[in-house]
Amino acid sequence: MQSLYVDGNSPMHRLSPRVKLVSLAFFGIVLFISQNIALLCGFVLLTAVVYRTTGLPLGESLRRLRPVFLTIAVVALFNLLFSPWQAALVPVLRLTALMLLAAAVTATTSITAFIDEVTALARPLERTGWVQADDIGLALGLVLRFVPDIVSRYQAIREAHKARGLKARPTTLLAPLIILTLRDADNVAAAIDARGIRRHGS
Repeated sequence: MQSLYVDGNSPMHRLSPRVKLVSLAFFGIVLFISQNIALLCGFVLLTAVVYRTTGLPLGESLRRLRPVFLTIAVVALFNLLFSPWQAALVPVLRLTALMLLAAAVTATTSITAFIDEVTALARPLERTGWVQADDIGLALGLVLRFVPDIVSRYQAIREAHKARGLKARPTTLLAPLIILTLRDADNVAAAIDARGIRRHGS
C-alpha cells in the first residue's frame, strides 16, 4: 500500500506532529472566521509555499491534489449558481488553503507519528468511558493508509475501462471500486481480530 509521507528534512518535517496537528486545527478555525478575500488569497499563497517546501516534485504534488481540486471546483460551480462571485470565491479560497496545508502536514508526517500523536491526545478521554484511545489511533491509521490505495485503485479501474474501449462513467466505476474496497476492509478486520488488537479488558 502507498503512503502519503515523503521522507525529507524540510522545516515542516522537523516540526513535531502535535504542533502540526494543532496548527492545522487553529488555521482551519481562522480560515472559516475570515471573510476577507485579500487575506484569504494571502493564506492560499502562504500554504502553497509551505506545500512546495515538502520536497515533492511538482508533477507529483499536483497529482496528489487533483481529486480534491475537482471537489473544490464542484463547490465553486454550485456556489456561483446561487451567489455573487465574491461570495462564491470565499469558500473556494478557504478550502484551497486548508487543502494545501493539510497536504503539507500529511506529506511530512508519517502514519506512525499520526497514530501515536492522536492516540496520546485522546488518552484523557478514556476516563469518560466513551472512547478507547487506541481505537481512535487505529481508525485514523487505517484511513490514512487506505485513502491513497483507494485513489490508485480507482485510477486502475478507469484505465482498465479505457483499455477495453468502455466509457469511464462514475456509475460503472464505483461498483467495482466499492466491492474491492469492502473486500480489503474485511481482510483487514479479520487480521485485526486474529491478532486480538481490539480485545480491551480481556
